[in-house]
Amino acid sequence: MSVLQAYSSLSSSSPRATISHTLQLIAGAPPIDPPSCKALIQLIIDDLQAVIIDGSPSRLIRDDAFSALSAVKGLGKIPHGAQVLALVPNLKCLMMLAIKLETAPDASNEALKCVANTLLLSEPARTRLLSQEIDGGNICVDLLQKSATPESTFLSSRILFLCTASSHQSFAFIESIIETKRTHFPGNGTILDVIAFKLDDLIASMKAGTKMSRDAMTDLLKLTFNLLVHYPKLVPSELQSPGIVCSPVDQKVMGDFWNSRLDGILPPLVRAFQTIPLSSPNPLTSPLTHIIHSLITIPVNASSRAPSPPESTTSSPTGSGHDNQSTPKEPKARHIERAISSVISAGRRSFCCSPRSDSPSTADCASRAFELLDMTLTHFLPGDIDPDDSAVRDLCKIDGDTSLDEILCPLVLLITRFCLGDDDAKTRIRQWLVPENLDRTHPLEKRADLLGRCLRLLASVYHSRLKDAMGEMLYAMCDSNASSLAGYFGYGNVAGFLYHKGVVSAPPVSAASGAPPTTASGLPINPITGTVEHPSETVDMTDEEKEHEAEKLFVLFDRLEKTGALPPSQNPYRKAFQEGKMG
Repeated sequence: MSVLQAYSSLSSSSPRATISHTLQLIAGAPPIDPPSCKALIQLIIDDLQAVIIDGSPSRLIRDDAFSALSAVKGLGKIPHGAQVLALVPNLKCLMMLAIKLETAPDASNEALKCVANTLLLSEPARTRLLSQEIDGGNICVDLLQKSATPESTFLSSRILFLCTASSHQSFAFIESIIETKRTHFPGNGTILDVIAFKLDDLIASMKAGTKMSRDAMTDLLKLTFNLLVHYPKLVPSELQSPGIVCSPVDQKVMGDFWNSRLDGILPPLVRAFQTIPLSSPNPLTSPLTHIIHSLITIPVNASSRAPSPPESTTSSPTGSGHDNQSTPKEPKARHIERAISSVISAGRRSFCCSPRSDSPSTADCASRAFELLDMTLTHFLPGDIDPDDSAVRDLCKIDGDTSLDEILCPLVLLITRFCLGDDDAKTRIRQWLVPENLDRTHPLEKRADLLGRCLRLLASVYHSRLKDAMGEMLYAMCDSNASSLAGYFGYGNVAGFLYHKGVVSAPPVSAASGAPPTTASGLPINPITGTVEHPSETVDMTDEEKEHEAEKLFVLFDRLEKTGALPPSQNPYRKAFQEGKMG
């Protein structure tokens, strides 16, 4: 007998054990033919509708709800099953079941799992769920607010994330839930207040190792990202940087516009970025990666902070901070300072500001980002390995079928935004990477530290997006000035990046560029290599010394060619080989 026949043969007078056994058979059955699958789903949904929503007799009783919904969930995981669940009456029934069964959380969650799976498999179902007839979006916001476990938070967040993806109906829904006060929420907050509360709750759950807390935060952050990306494009929003040309809604660049209604989400995002437990050995995993995605949408406004006292030189972020308590005039864009002031309760501060000495629990966003970059590159590029080594790509695939571009580009972009938007963050990040007391006696690009790894990435062939992002980060770190960039890192290391910027020859390095002309001990720095330049005591060299110098030049020209700064036809060593002048 098929499972459809077995279920159809049941009645309200069938033994409870028989009904329970049949539902378990359906839940564990292999895929059945499409017509039987569709018919069986509709029968079970109709029975659940009758007994739980309408209060009418059916094959099932209220205690069967969990097993029946588990059966529906299994049947709905295949496309033709999802087509039945995607019908408006069935979606409405599942949402009503989630509400009616709130006193039985496991059963309520099964109903939400059925909805989430359906939205994943059927895009039209997302629009239908938001329709006025179902109002599933607002129901899920209420369920999110009332969620008492990471699992229920995860399910509500997953449904809302899928509903806010990319349709005109989802845009209208985003605008509505951000602007609608929820009278049953403390303080009459909006969806953003609900999310903020849940983020803080999940930070504590993650620290305690609570099951599904990471998954719940990941999907809550996916929802947050959708809201932060789309809302400033949908409503009149404040242009954050002068000189940006306003464009149509669908062409507005993420992070260039901001609306003050979004301010409340920033403090918990900052707290989460600073405090959630890191995975090891690769810290850039979810939900941290999703926090970074959301932070990238936030404009870092340089005008929002007062000038800082000079920063002492350090070789690492640890301990590099100062107390900046000056209060600037009320800036035009207030979101960044509100976020930090809410976190540390110490006045208006920059998004990337250093921690107060009397607030040891308050981390520094710039320092955290720099630390994450160092930790991640140390994992994927151990020692002085070439980024294009196949072992690096193999290591990336261990964490998933991904690439170094996908893993690191968002974090590098976030650091770049810090450098472009906050002078203090830019100065400190540069000092951490290239401190005044940097050892310049050996090639910078061969160092087995963060500096060496960043410079080796500039010559990468396999990681093209990360190569470009790293170049932009270093460029922003050097005041977006070609002379400064070449002065800090040596023209040979950045020639390829500058060539693609339109700088085809070595820019002059002057005192005005800010780059150090000498080391801390007074030794001159070679502008091409970025290392100490030792003047020759004599022009006479042995054959061995001449060969050594020739090898150094060969390596330099090879690097210039590899980065694209020098066309192969202009490489004197390549020309000599081709003409047979070198053996």
